[in-house]
Amino acid sequence: MVSKKPRIVIIGAGMAGLTAANKLYTTANSKQLFELSVVEGGARIGGRINTLDFCGDRIEEGATWIHGVGGSPIHEIAREQGLLHSKDPWECMDGILEDPVTVAEGGFELDKSLVEPISSFFKNLMDFVQGKPLDEDGVRACGEVLKRCKLGPENLSVGSFLRQGLGYYWGILKDQKGVHGVGNWNRKSLEEAIFGMHEGIQRTYTSAGDLRNLDYVAEKEYVMFPGEEITIAKGYSRVIESLASVLPVGMIQLNRKVAKIEWQSAHTEKELLHMENGHENRPVKLHFCDGSILIADHVIVTVSLGVLKHGICPDSYLFNPPLPSPKTRAISKLGYGVVNKVFLELSPSNYDQETNNPTKFPFLQMVFHPPDSELRNPKIPQWIRKTSFISPIYNNSSVLLSWFAGEEAMALESLTDDEILDGFSTTIPNFLPTKSQSQKNSNPNNPNQFKYSRVLRTQWGTNPLFLGSYSYVAVGSSIDDIDTLAEPLPQITNLESPPLQILFAGEATHRTHYSTTHGAYYSGLREANRLLDHYNCIVV
Repeated sequence: MVSKKPRIVIIGAGMAGLTAANKLYTTANSKQLFELSVVEGGARIGGRINTLDFCGDRIEEGATWIHGVGGSPIHEIAREQGLLHSKDPWECMDGILEDPVTVAEGGFELDKSLVEPISSFFKNLMDFVQGKPLDEDGVRACGEVLKRCKLGPENLSVGSFLRQGLGYYWGILKDQKGVHGVGNWNRKSLEEAIFGMHEGIQRTYTSAGDLRNLDYVAEKEYVMFPGEEITIAKGYSRVIESLASVLPVGMIQLNRKVAKIEWQSAHTEKELLHMENGHENRPVKLHFCDGSILIADHVIVTVSLGVLKHGICPDSYLFNPPLPSPKTRAISKLGYGVVNKVFLELSPSNYDQETNNPTKFPFLQMVFHPPDSELRNPKIPQWIRKTSFISPIYNNSSVLLSWFAGEEAMALESLTDDEILDGFSTTIPNFLPTKSQSQKNSNPNNPNQFKYSRVLRTQWGTNPLFLGSYSYVAVGSSIDDIDTLAEPLPQITNLESPPLQILFAGEATHRTHYSTTHGAYYSGLREANRLLDHYNCIVV
């Protein structure tokens, strides 16, 4: 009698899924221990990683940065595969552009003497929240801000802490001589709007559409790798391709979207004998949208937290029986947001009238009037008002990039390309002063108005395979909820319920590196090693 091999199915061919597949296959291949397959609902591998060509430049629709090179497994893969250098240009090839031009709505360029103090204070607040080192004065100031917060740290949001910080900032400013507003802006409204601009940037970092939903305590538990943050010259997708390259043809099955996952919780022996999903004595049955079925011993689920949130809704249960209540509570409480990018191609007709050379677009930080201001330009659409900057993707590139988060990111997904182009064409002239313009006068008939010929925007929020971008720890949840999400099912191993039927991986399941590609990578390794250990397989 020939004993069957354990069948492992990995749902999702993103970073977590392919890392797990790579580990299981390369570790156990010589023994032919497992029957392994990866099922992917989309037509490509990579998940929330997708490198594209746009107007001759290499861009990233999803994951863009290696967040710290010191100890990063993604950096190590990219280095080993020779992906860190390229003769072709790519997004952020020269890092984060220096010396941004900060302009207030109406075309008023702001002097650094106004921008830098409030910007530095915002940075100190965020460094304090994230547990980064500050000088003695910075620690003292942030401690005073924390005292002003009515809630204790365990119930506090990052957004509330920041706003208390802004109030403290105004309270300690005693000498305002020589610090004035510009045009129709007063000093205080400018400082608040600059502060809001930095809040907007922080929204894209965390995916929290509203920083008042971002948990204060969890930010300190988040771990950053040391060293510089860089992009991958030959594209993030090449990291994914390297992980998949060792897998045999046919192991990854595309366009196989899972509709239902049947598994066995605790049952009596008599019940198990009559359960249809115990066919072939394998406890998990996957139902696909095309009507096909696949039976497995173990399933590693690497779908996004957004898909899991959708999958625990009563009208769209992904799991049968439903997930245990501790896991559904964790899924419900953890935060998951939408971040989208907009890429614009500058029209070749943009020339400087004096030099007849192509006009260089600046790294433009935009400071908008608040929602209740009567000074707001009514022609600027609401969906663009919380973006914080627009800039070339590298120096002298003809491709511009702007980031969106939260409601504005979702609103962007429902617009046509023409509506997006019109929105930027209407907005940008309000933020590009002419050479002759003083800070006190704006010229709406800007001769250097830029024109755009093409647009590409991401749509992570409405894509049914992702339903968002990445996770965060929301107020009311904690790092412990991430651990609960990562626990395999069934939770209690007994003779009546086969062990490790469903395992969970993905960025949202990593306690200290959630929201990152390296967090997804580590989670895939974790679950692969869990199964290897279960079968006493020696890991080399």
